[in-house]
Amino acid sequence: MQYLLVPRLANSGIFCRASHLARSRYAGIRCSSSKASARVAVLYQALDPPIINGIRKPKKPGGYQDSGADIAYNLDQCDDVQVITPNKTPDPLKDGDWCFPDTEQGILEAIDKGANYLWSNTIVFASHPLQTSTQLDPFQDRVRVIGQGPLVVEKYDDKKFVNDYLRAVGGFTMPQTFTASSLTEVAQSADNISYPVVAKPIRGRGSFGVKVCYNKSELLAHAEELSSNSMAIMVEEFLQGEEATVTVMPPTAEGQGYWSLPIVTRFNHQNGIAPYNGVVAVTANSRVVPESETSPLHERVTRECERAASLLGLTAPIRIDVRRFKDSTESPYALFDVNMKPVSKPHVLDARSSTKTDTEYDRSRAAHS
Repeated sequence: MQYLLVPRLANSGIFCRASHLARSRYAGIRCSSSKASARVAVLYQALDPPIINGIRKPKKPGGYQDSGADIAYNLDQCDDVQVITPNKTPDPLKDGDWCFPDTEQGILEAIDKGANYLWSNTIVFASHPLQTSTQLDPFQDRVRVIGQGPLVVEKYDDKKFVNDYLRAVGGFTMPQTFTASSLTEVAQSADNISYPVVAKPIRGRGSFGVKVCYNKSELLAHAEELSSNSMAIMVEEFLQGEEATVTVMPPTAEGQGYWSLPIVTRFNHQNGIAPYNGVVAVTANSRVVPESETSPLHERVTRECERAASLLGLTAPIRIDVRRFKDSTESPYALFDVNMKPVSKPHVLDARSSTKTDTEYDRSRAAHS
């Protein structure tokens, strides 16, 4: 399968499925009034991620089916895009009506129904059917995939690999870290670090398994919990200042290089960590940084994030989490987490940022129309 650069949406009306975002320049397929030539099916996560180097990345409850339905509904509003769905008359209130499971059978069903583009709104890996299925070989020349390549995602989902690579290249502002494959390795270093620290799994999802540890006993207790779940551990310097997120977009069809949506700042942390958006809606703890509040430090971290995406050679949107070292507007931001899959639900981070660009909402459409 060929993996595509995802072009920017044109300024056309795109109304979100559940009364959320109305018009956006987020990722997608350009809309116009011509006859549909792109037949798009959206995939959600039905497969459990495999154990990779002894670590299993937790599966998201629902498998991104909700955001997949929102993406499909958005695309369905485009005159030149035909959305292929499991149900011929999908209900805006039923996520399952809009997207296909990312199993081999689900992918083949989408293609059999006429899809020539597969929007990979899921977690992929080297052994994923999109990469390995021989049943897909006959469609290599006529079906394309929108998203990151499985081999790339498997490599870059390893936080240690990405951190080590960016540090080796140099020129990035990052917190001090060390990694451990066992509780014993953490214990060996626990007396030689400055607290507080953040301990988290090397292959994680959202804030799952992420905790601020204020002393040795807290670190060892949390490390024991992570290691009991077969999770390798990253321990990093606790960044105590403002947290923000930068969504970086891939190059556009017009030739523009990697570019960023406006920075979104996050607040109302729980125990020093931004809560998982499945528990606390990101709209309750984030906002776009207005131009009147931006500074050279915002510009600096934005350029660093774009450079990171360029070095990694990514072909779809990513989200990089950043945070100031200290609780001061004079403190620089450090890059602390590179996420291969941005938040795709329209009412969360990436949409908040993209609506800063086009600032329109429609709360009377979709399910309530």
